[in-house]
Amino acid sequence: MGRPPHLATSGTGLYDGDQDETGSAWARERQAALHCPANHAAWAEQQRQRRDELHAEFWVSASAGRRIRAAAARAGLSPDEMLARLAERVNVDDGGAVSAAPFTPGRTPVASEER
Repeated sequence: MGRPPHLATSGTGLYDGDQDETGSAWARERQAALHCPANHAAWAEQQRQRRDELHAEFWVSASAGRRIRAAAARAGLSPDEMLARLAERVNVDDGGAVSAAPFTPGRTPVASEER
């Protein structure tokens, strides 16, 4: 098996990281970022939030789907955005009853609250 064409034309037999200016610069930047306490704290918070996120795919009945699509269209949102806004407002009481207070959805992002 011969050398890859780009290595053959450059006269190089193997990849040499010391000659890769772009890759070396990226590696230095990454290493510096990893050692910065503020960057590490931000990264740790992002990781915590990712663990708390929920990505779900599910089926709803035709009538529920129509209601969701109609409400989303009226608010200028996608059905996914509408369901996310609704989920942000879900409350569970001590007895396990689930409810969401009435709200007017819009394009303004909702601040997430721990419940």
